[in-house]
Amino acid sequence: MARYASPVSAPASPATASIRRIAHLDMDAFYASVELLRYPQLQGLPVVIGGARRRPDDALLQKHAGLPLSEIPVDDFPRLKDYAGRGVITTATYAARQFGVGSAMGLMKAAKLCPQALLLPVDFDEYRRYSRRFKDVITEIAPLMEDRGVDEVYIDFTEVPGGQRDGGRSLARLIQKSIFDATGLTCSIGVAPNKLIAKMASEFNKPKGISIVMPDDLQALIWPLPCRKINGVGPKTDEKLQAQGIHTIGELAAREREGLIGHFGKSYGAWLHEAAWGRDERPVVTESEPVSLSRETTFERDLHAMRDKAELGAIFTALCERVATDLQRKGYVGKTIGIKLRYDDFRSVTRDQTLEHYTAEVKTIRLAAGLCLKRVDLSRRLRLLGVRVGSLRRVNADDAATQQTKDKNKSESEAINSGANTLPLF
Repeated sequence: MARYASPVSAPASPATASIRRIAHLDMDAFYASVELLRYPQLQGLPVVIGGARRRPDDALLQKHAGLPLSEIPVDDFPRLKDYAGRGVITTATYAARQFGVGSAMGLMKAAKLCPQALLLPVDFDEYRRYSRRFKDVITEIAPLMEDRGVDEVYIDFTEVPGGQRDGGRSLARLIQKSIFDATGLTCSIGVAPNKLIAKMASEFNKPKGISIVMPDDLQALIWPLPCRKINGVGPKTDEKLQAQGIHTIGELAAREREGLIGHFGKSYGAWLHEAAWGRDERPVVTESEPVSLSRETTFERDLHAMRDKAELGAIFTALCERVATDLQRKGYVGKTIGIKLRYDDFRSVTRDQTLEHYTAEVKTIRLAAGLCLKRVDLSRRLRLLGVRVGSLRRVNADDAATQQTKDKNKSESEAINSGANTLPLF
């Protein structure tokens, strides 16, 4: 196996300089954990969150009006086995995940795996409230924090008091305890020389875990892992790597850079080489607004627009639903809708179109993305499909414009429903 080189490639500073320590903090089953604060009687039970948004007229709450939420009988909660529809799972408790149930899985499919699971609607307002609370706790302790979504952040420990002690473990413990004391929620933290390794490390000991990776730990802790553990390596790439006898990150690191470029292209091949050696110089960015939000999936097998029309149509709609969900829970609307396709020869194409108004509605996104499909070659086999919404702004930037958006979206949605058969489903 090749000799390790430090994942931090910047030249060494004077002996007194701090070692770069970057943390990735990931809340444990965040949505489900927030719901368990509301319904503590469901602790330890398989619970699935998804399908629909929580409404004031929710049947469960109406039935038990005036009764504390913590006293609603478990037997009165809806069961996954009784669900009918095309909704997808947003998240699930660890008890449900033991049955193979997971995020982005169709609820009907999940019902076959865990019919006894309890089904709760999503409550994005509540999740955003708790998200703000735990992030406020973090920035009081370590101000250099990069927001990566409602339930995860990167934190620069390097110059924070205690950030170097025991590789960052002491500071990670303080942050974990402070978040729990303020919210009742738990999190897992990975601390490493950079973002790439920190994100992998945060998954080592979930839930409630702290994992420390030092610069000399790459061979022992990272190289034995499957290549899929690298954030950015999907199932199709992993399949191609395995076909070349590359199963672990260490085996990937042992391959020549030029060979990887030859197989995966100049940009992606070079990135694979750097990632395998744990090199990542991206800084923690404290002030950033997303330019776009997207969802994409790499297929386990190449799909064809004609022969696999129904499967592709379902995947495409699910991606639109997930992008709409991301927009709504993060508080954004957008007006540029786009798609991304990657063919079986690894060539990628994108198409987009800009609407006259902002939206976060799934039906509007689905219609615009479907129209983009008409402008690409669908005669080739596909290995990846993606949906993107760009030109974002926050929902509360202009209340009047937001209401106008809702009115237009309602009219558009009704038009889409009345002409659903015209939607291009591959």
